[in-house]
Amino acid sequence: MELNINTKRILVLHGPNLNLLGTREPEIYGNLTLNDINEILETRAKELGVDEINFLQSNFEGELVEAIQKARGRYDFILLNAAALTHYSIALRDAIAAIPVPVIEIHLSNVHKREEFRHKSVIAPVVMGQICGFGIDSYIAALEIAIRKLRRS
Repeated sequence: MELNINTKRILVLHGPNLNLLGTREPEIYGNLTLNDINEILETRAKELGVDEINFLQSNFEGELVEAIQKARGRYDFILLNAAALTHYSIALRDAIAAIPVPVIEIHLSNVHKREEFRHKSVIAPVVMGQICGFGIDSYIAALEIAIRKLRRS
């Protein structure tokens, strides 16, 4: 399926444990639920003229890999918070590298100010860029950057 140059389709992928947002370590991740984040992104996407924005949260690496693979020809951009999978999932890294769809890596917290194991992202070398440490604004910034990139292409 060839994408129309004027359409803008975004896929937002949320990794393991992000379904617990709002109650999981609010001092690190804030009080917003995953549903709150998705609703905020959906509203902002409409304001920016996005034709379609879809969301998937999974605690399963394989489900995220499949979503990335299926994004080819379907989406113009992927916004990915791979959560803990960021630090060790070669499968996610390889799926991202295998498709022509640009990906922006997102984290609510500043992973570089946290435990040492969170400092390394195995997906960073194959994504367009990384935004972390700004809570919901990390997601919003990624969405706005994706739209700017699409308008320039």
